[in-house]
Amino acid sequence: MSVIPSSRLALPRQVADAYVDALIALDPITGTYLGVKESAGSLPDFSPEGQKAFAELARTTLALLDEAEGRPGADSDAERRCGRLLRERLTAELAVHEADEHLRTVSNIHSPAHSVRGVFTVMPTGTDEDWAAVARRLRAVPAALEGYRASLALGLERGLPGGPRATETFTGQLTEWAGDGRGWFEDFAAAGPEPLRAELDEAARAATGAIAALRDWMRDVYAPAVKGAPDTVGRERYARWSRYFNGTYLDLDEAYAYGWSEYHRLLGEMRTEAEKILPGAATPWEALSWLDENGTHIEGVEETRAWLQSLMDEAIGALDGTHFELAERVRKVESRIAPPGGAAAPYYTTPSEDFSRPGITWLPTMGETRFPVYDLTSTWYHEGVPGHHLQLAQWVHVADQLSRYQASVGMVSANAEGWALYAERLMDELGFLGDPERRIGYLDAQMMRSTRIIVDIGMHLRLEIPADSPFHPGERWTPELAQEFFGAHSGRPADFVESELTRYLSMPGQAIGYKLGERAWLLGRENARKAHGDAFDAKAWHMAALSQGSLGLDDLVEELSKL
Repeated sequence: MSVIPSSRLALPRQVADAYVDALIALDPITGTYLGVKESAGSLPDFSPEGQKAFAELARTTLALLDEAEGRPGADSDAERRCGRLLRERLTAELAVHEADEHLRTVSNIHSPAHSVRGVFTVMPTGTDEDWAAVARRLRAVPAALEGYRASLALGLERGLPGGPRATETFTGQLTEWAGDGRGWFEDFAAAGPEPLRAELDEAARAATGAIAALRDWMRDVYAPAVKGAPDTVGRERYARWSRYFNGTYLDLDEAYAYGWSEYHRLLGEMRTEAEKILPGAATPWEALSWLDENGTHIEGVEETRAWLQSLMDEAIGALDGTHFELAERVRKVESRIAPPGGAAAPYYTTPSEDFSRPGITWLPTMGETRFPVYDLTSTWYHEGVPGHHLQLAQWVHVADQLSRYQASVGMVSANAEGWALYAERLMDELGFLGDPERRIGYLDAQMMRSTRIIVDIGMHLRLEIPADSPFHPGERWTPELAQEFFGAHSGRPADFVESELTRYLSMPGQAIGYKLGERAWLLGRENARKAHGDAFDAKAWHMAALSQGSLGLDDLVEELSKL
């Protein structure tokens, strides 16, 4: 077990950074994402005992933080902000651990198995030494997945099942990763150098065998055991998870009502844009369906990747110096195609601490080769520039002024997702979404985030659908109704909708952070604008806001309002 040396820890930022060092020792996947070379050849212990070690590290760190916050200098803004984040994050993580949530982690997007596969996509592979580390990590896959299986098995013993729907989807993903005679790991290792060919092939086959074994256990043991269990989590578990993802205790009923108010507002705007695209359209989604066939498209997977790259490059060129001041290393971001077999949603990975690996946006193609511009544009403003990339890369850039913890593992999901949704709105405000196709695509993305609040809170808490809803008024939400509602209010294909609903069921409280986070960013900006009046400088405010590291939503509004 990693132990934090306490003799040199005088102030909260030192405690936070010592925590990161100790965490990397337990979690080499985090180390790889940060660019720590020594992490490359190993994987975490996902067994029950391994999870206990993470919890003990959190408890030890909180005790050290108690001491540090009482020392001279701990009340400076920098120390206070870091200490507040560290305490909130570790407390939230411990609440999840102590409820044994780690014994029922089954998901189509976020599980130990997803983390194991995903880390290979960001490993350096430029030298034989890099590939030797890949081989070592491949050999570690069987033990890592066996530890994960042991945690799930203990969850079954304790009557803590994962959701049946997520279990079925995850088992299907494992089947795709295992392949038919040749799996994803073998395809990945095939790019390695000839001198390491035999070693890489053997290690990759063992990793694929471990995936297949986990798949068989999930199918033959786990799935029958969780059959009939609820896919939803109820109010108590939902409150715990929503605090974890949003960094604050939310008024869930108020948030649900806010989702509906945004739904009604956005529906009116969407109808206006739809009329410009397809006059007389019965619904905005009829106009979006028309665009799927007749709108502007990019043909070809590589052509789409290149187009997304050019979109981000153009955004950087237009925004840098006018609305942001970007360091040269923050100006670099790459567009890539996501490996097959994952969820349908695009995603972003943060640059390594030394920027040797840049920030990367990932597009899952889901087998498609033709992509509508209306859907891609605001999505890449969200994932790339000025969204996730500008915020998360800026954190890395100013890590020496913050703390390593604030710039990396201390991220609050709703802070980052809220900024990315705010970034979409900012591009609309600045006129980058002026034509009806791109603007209705942006509004459709906003509507998706509003309906996320409605269905995520609604189905997990089994809330009543309001009387003024055009959809099943007075009934109580179920996953089936949620999927029908989400599909009827989205321009995205059915497989995307199904993937999204499975995600919401297996990650309760995460999806609501986009719109609630955006609301926090907008409120903080409005408060700062009122405080400064005509002297308010949006560019200066943006850079100060992006340079303060992560915060939970309540703390975020407070700090943004002061800038």
